[in-house]
Amino acid sequence: MLAALNPVAFHLGNLNVKWYGILMATAVVVAAWMAIAEGKRRQIMSDDFVDFLLWAVPIGFIGARLYYVIFEWNFYSQHPDQIIAIWNGGIAIYGGLIAGLIVLLFFCYYRVLPPFLMLDIIVPGVLLGQVIARWGNFMNQEAYGAKTSLAFLQNLHLPNFVIQQMYINGAYRQPTFLYESFFNLIGLILILALRHRQHLFKQGEIFCFYLIWYGTVRFFVEGMRTDSLYIAGVIRVSQALSLVLVILAIGLIIYRRKVVHPRWYLDGSGLKYPYER
Repeated sequence: MLAALNPVAFHLGNLNVKWYGILMATAVVVAAWMAIAEGKRRQIMSDDFVDFLLWAVPIGFIGARLYYVIFEWNFYSQHPDQIIAIWNGGIAIYGGLIAGLIVLLFFCYYRVLPPFLMLDIIVPGVLLGQVIARWGNFMNQEAYGAKTSLAFLQNLHLPNFVIQQMYINGAYRQPTFLYESFFNLIGLILILALRHRQHLFKQGEIFCFYLIWYGTVRFFVEGMRTDSLYIAGVIRVSQALSLVLVILAIGLIIYRRKVVHPRWYLDGSGLKYPYER
């Protein structure tokens, strides 16, 4: 049996640079590049995205940590010195997304930018970032599922290095990181293939599609994981939030189409320079 892959990519003196951090940084850079490229099509300056990221990335990480700490408060209330020890693990993507959304709303208000338009531009990069970042969990041998068999993993036609990395604590595990990464990639392909179709998506609906797609994927994948955060020890937090987001996104699409009647956005019709709310 091959040894597990080393989560440490290289050393800088006494500092261990881990693959998780490298992949997270790559995810941020790729997401920024995608947003800037699409923003040019929508007459939004690249500086707006760069300035937004300067706020959103650090606050997003703080939100991801706070989210985790809140739902593991039984531990952190007894070990308050560990609250800031993010290097020991413990961040949650939903916390980062919520924090990032709050930053974006404030940012758009002060820059006089249309928030739904910004969300439509940003979320494809966010989704690709999630595809990439999940491989950081793979390198750390975390975010995995229940025990399974070698034969099951081989029947999935996975590369051998993935199968071997899923041998954790004396047993093979469901590669839930891979399931989420793969289906997020499918969602991204759909967005990129359809978002410029004429008269298909209205402003804000790419964002809603993202919430529906990711919420659905996360709901099912979360049910397979062994490291979920719980409410009252019974309800998986991410499953509950995923369900809420899917319902809200569907409701938002219906409300805006029936009541607000926003102009077409993704095919370019109805837009006035520089921005239209």
